[in-house]
Amino acid sequence: MSTIDIDMLFYEKEVWEQSYRSIAGVDEVGRGCLFGDVVAAAVILPMGLIIEGVDDSKKLTAKKRDSLFEIIMEQALAVGVGYVDSSVIDEINIKQASRLAMKKAVEGLSHPPDYMLIDAEKVDLPLPQRAIIKGDANSQSIAAASIVAKVTRDRLCAGLWEELYPNYGIAIHKGYATKLHRQQITALGPTDMHRRSFLGNILAEQQTLF
Repeated sequence: MSTIDIDMLFYEKEVWEQSYRSIAGVDEVGRGCLFGDVVAAAVILPMGLIIEGVDDSKKLTAKKRDSLFEIIMEQALAVGVGYVDSSVIDEINIKQASRLAMKKAVEGLSHPPDYMLIDAEKVDLPLPQRAIIKGDANSQSIAAASIVAKVTRDRLCAGLWEELYPNYGIAIHKGYATKLHRQQITALGPTDMHRRSFLGNILAEQQTLF
């Protein structure tokens, strides 16, 4: 935890003071990707536990995320992960898909929380909850969830998804709209795991080439 300006347990302490004890931090990754699932995680940490270095996953190196992932998985009271695939994203839109992935993550916890801290979203479950803007940078529980979700999705990109679609560079760009990724979609066409609702300009460009 930073001793300079941010108490990463500030929001957790507020909730504990209201007599809630089992707080789930909830976050998602992959919202802006062109390819693959949006992945969410829910993490319940022991009261008062401080894990040094836990922060918004985007601020951390891959090595640091991997290290913290192992610590979180070892010390958490419960961890749940939720996935929503590209076909559902195209059907219900990415915002609703992100919320659905978060709901699945919470439902996947081995025991239910009595309160949720969520990164700037609402989870459609009948539980007390608070949406926190930039929650992954201000709440240890949400930051832990962001790390679990990010590492889980990145490992899918580098492993299974790269094996399924080896010519798209998934392990490199993780499904985001990099120059390499856009070039490969234009050259090869989209896969079954690409989000068609995200590809309008790229598909239009592809059609002009063939």
